[in-house]
Amino acid sequence: MAEQERPLWTSKPDLASRRVGGSVLWANDELFAERENLIRPQAAEFQPWSFGHKGQVYDGWETRRRREDGFDQAVVRLGLPGVLAGVVVDTAFFTGNYPPFASIEACGVEGYPSPAELSAADWQTVVPKSPLNGDSENFFAVASDHRFTHVRLTIYPDGGVARLRVFGTPVADPRYLNPAAMDLAALENGAEIAGCSNMFYSAPANLISPGPATVMGEGWETARRRDQGNDWVSVKLAGPAVPWLAELDTSHFKGNAPGWASLSGCDATKSDVDDPAAWFEILSRTRLQPDTRHRLLVDGARRLTHVRLDIYPDGGMARFRLHGALTERGRDELTDRFHETLPRAHAAEIG
Repeated sequence: MAEQERPLWTSKPDLASRRVGGSVLWANDELFAERENLIRPQAAEFQPWSFGHKGQVYDGWETRRRREDGFDQAVVRLGLPGVLAGVVVDTAFFTGNYPPFASIEACGVEGYPSPAELSAADWQTVVPKSPLNGDSENFFAVASDHRFTHVRLTIYPDGGVARLRVFGTPVADPRYLNPAAMDLAALENGAEIAGCSNMFYSAPANLISPGPATVMGEGWETARRRDQGNDWVSVKLAGPAVPWLAELDTSHFKGNAPGWASLSGCDATKSDVDDPAAWFEILSRTRLQPDTRHRLLVDGARRLTHVRLDIYPDGGMARFRLHGALTERGRDELTDRFHETLPRAHAAEIG
């Protein structure tokens, strides 16, 4: 697959990934390769001469050759509803059988509608019909400030797509949260990575992703340091809050877990996060054990909007959780963010 420069928005979470709960609800055709492959978190692979009863087995979604006018479609429920920043239509290893064009639509709906019910949804075009290259990542920026729950991929007229990546910012639904006791650093609750010293082996967004890590590669791991410094990651919380409990999970990291960690906080409503003097300690440097879920009480005497996790000197961590309560301002911000990003049809459903 041809290498090319990746847009900055690809550093955001993949809202459609199976790893965060995404699902391919429907496709009109999947004769050659199953639709579920579209949202596998792993990069597509190719095994030559791996033929099944219907031909070469592809790690992607592939439809039959059309003999009439039309197009093929697949509908994906986002694991993390949110505001889209960009979409990647990856045609890896599809060379003579990739679709020459594709488009993307999105909608926001209540609950868990069936594919038949979704066909009547208010779909908005976020990527118009655009040309694709074969065996390539095809990047499409999205200019929309709406919170979507589903996307629909249309390929013209037929062919194969290895992966569909839907990058964006999750927007939590406050109706399903208890603001007095929640994970303030959870991606699905509206937190996001604000900065990171090193992401050589894996992305820091993994730290705050839903569910436990099942393998080491689903965490955050840095390169080995050969100096006297240490690595760190900072998180913008779901809103201004007061924490009380942190979880530092080194599960699956055995010979490469950090030796120690500490936590500091900052209130961006009062100070500049780029000012080192604005940060205050909420957990002093603490020894960590490999392959262990550590639950540690933190100093919750002060409000914060950002938290910084320092690891010493380097290594990997599976998950980071920070439990606490949103302030009144934090609750208002969370609620406003949700309602301000709803598409008109979804807002009408809620009433």
